[in-house]
Amino acid sequence: MPTETFEFRVEARQLLQLMIHSIYSNKDVFLRELVSNASDALDKLRLAALRDDTLDADVSDLHIDIEADGEARTLTVRDNGIGMSYDEVAELIGTIANSGTAKFLEQLRQADEAADAEGLIGQFGVGFYSSFMVADEVTLVTRRAGETQGTRWSSRGEGTYTLETADEAPQGTTITLHLKPADPENQLHDYTSPWKLREIVKRYSDFITWPIRMATQAPAGDDGDGAAAREPETLNSMKALWARSRDEVKDEEYHELYKHISHDWQDPLETIRLQAEGTFEYQALLFIPSHAPHDLFTQGYKRGVQLYVKRVFIMDDCEALLPPYLRFVKGVVDAQDLSLNVSREILQQDRHIQMMHRRLAKKVLSSVKGMMTAAPDRYATLWREFGPVLKEGLVTDSENRDALLAVSSFATTHDAAEPTTLQQYVERMKDGQDAVYYMTGDSRESIENSPHMEAFRARGIEVLLLTDPVDEVWTDTVAEFDGKPLRSVAKGELALDGDDEVKPAEDREKRNEEYAELLTWMKEQLGEDIKEVRLSSRLTVSPACLVSDTNDLTPALENLYRAMGQDVPRAQRILELNPDHTLVKGLNRALRDRADRAALAEDAELLHGLAVLAEGGRPKEPARFTQLLAERLERAL
Repeated sequence: MPTETFEFRVEARQLLQLMIHSIYSNKDVFLRELVSNASDALDKLRLAALRDDTLDADVSDLHIDIEADGEARTLTVRDNGIGMSYDEVAELIGTIANSGTAKFLEQLRQADEAADAEGLIGQFGVGFYSSFMVADEVTLVTRRAGETQGTRWSSRGEGTYTLETADEAPQGTTITLHLKPADPENQLHDYTSPWKLREIVKRYSDFITWPIRMATQAPAGDDGDGAAAREPETLNSMKALWARSRDEVKDEEYHELYKHISHDWQDPLETIRLQAEGTFEYQALLFIPSHAPHDLFTQGYKRGVQLYVKRVFIMDDCEALLPPYLRFVKGVVDAQDLSLNVSREILQQDRHIQMMHRRLAKKVLSSVKGMMTAAPDRYATLWREFGPVLKEGLVTDSENRDALLAVSSFATTHDAAEPTTLQQYVERMKDGQDAVYYMTGDSRESIENSPHMEAFRARGIEVLLLTDPVDEVWTDTVAEFDGKPLRSVAKGELALDGDDEVKPAEDREKRNEEYAELLTWMKEQLGEDIKEVRLSSRLTVSPACLVSDTNDLTPALENLYRAMGQDVPRAQRILELNPDHTLVKGLNRALRDRADRAALAEDAELLHGLAVLAEGGRPKEPARFTQLLAERLERAL
């Protein structure tokens, strides 16, 4: 058949130029695309040979060859796979000129954002044409396995391409790139350099099933006649640990892979394997590090795992596969098929991605739960290093909230050394206790010394001590655990078990009447600084404390939201007075005896300031508070 020349349509030429100059952010990926296509061709031949034992094809040494010629500036990628017929070349390699191109370009022109444009391009499988990023001309010679005649396709990527039959064509496909002139100032993109080709194959195609070979120069004389011989060098390891059975892989091999992909010097804390089968198949090999990186909480921290498709490297730090609260997890996910854009650099948000995201998160959390019983020491290390990050999921991941609560541990008044799980807390609850009590603060010491803890300490009621900044947020989101409400000891009114025995209802009512005038008067004196003044059931030693209303934000949470740029109104606090404290009794008696109201107003201000200081706050007017306090001390002396 004579050589035929075909002309690309105008739209196809525009699309080709766009892809060559705009889509790919890294030109190195052209070799990844060619090697990936070659690997697919080898897979197809192996499958065809299994299905048809009469197929006239050589499957004894399936492989991929890479040849570079620095003088001629050519790069050849060859496989001995399934190959293509003349009609298949016209259809598959000419896909870029199909009838949908015009419609696609119209959508492309309407896309406002570059990311939107790349998403649209994902409809077309034209990775082969990335070769024109680095080549002035591309020639393809191919022969389908079982056929005797081959096909030659050639184009300069401008306006036309040629098709002709080729009588002398080996089985498989050979693609020769006539590279663009070398740039002497940029040797990093010299695609005839053996080290550069090794680097690209190692990065993108190391786990390809088939050997990728490159002929390299051997020392002169090795072939016996003094000439330099060329020896084949296998560039890829072909060791995809996630594709091998667990019995075939040693822990040292897993650890070596983890250190390679994470750049960590320590062994991982836990190795997690997952193999999903069915309509959508993928394999995952995930690692939990043994220590948190220093930049884990910085905005620029790179999270995500490596993504492969059929063992071909697609991208580092694939954020779409794991939620942000699992950003410390490292590893590899290898899918059989995914909806990718033409450069394979941006994932389309389809149901497969969402499916993997959910499954991987659940797998990691189930593995953490297994560590709690099977390896408590390693679990303790994990929670110490990554507990604050995992607790972010209590706010953001409602689907896995119960699983996260089940694997969470917290400091507690029950044990000064060992944290507790919520399940353990519930099992230790006193008879009649109906809530899980907690308190947030800057440190364990500050919480334990808080006035809010006095009644709980007196009654021996366990309280969770939450000191991570994220605790302020998730406790405002999570309402209960195992049917038991989570209740802050510093919010709302408390009715602790045993109150009726300690102070019967009639006694409490009598007390309220006794202090009614004081409560009303102090509210008038303090004005907008507080919402309410009431008697306290949580104080046994301190004269007063400030609490937040049940549904109000705590001051710490208000400050946290403001630091994040959110404008939240400042909530008024409730001042609680201890009716058994000498200061409160004296103030009430003086008010009833009609003592100097101006002096009493200063006493009320001091009492409020003491409550502010007790919770680690700062009086509204520190200088005035100090002056009043000094005057009172002077009088006492």
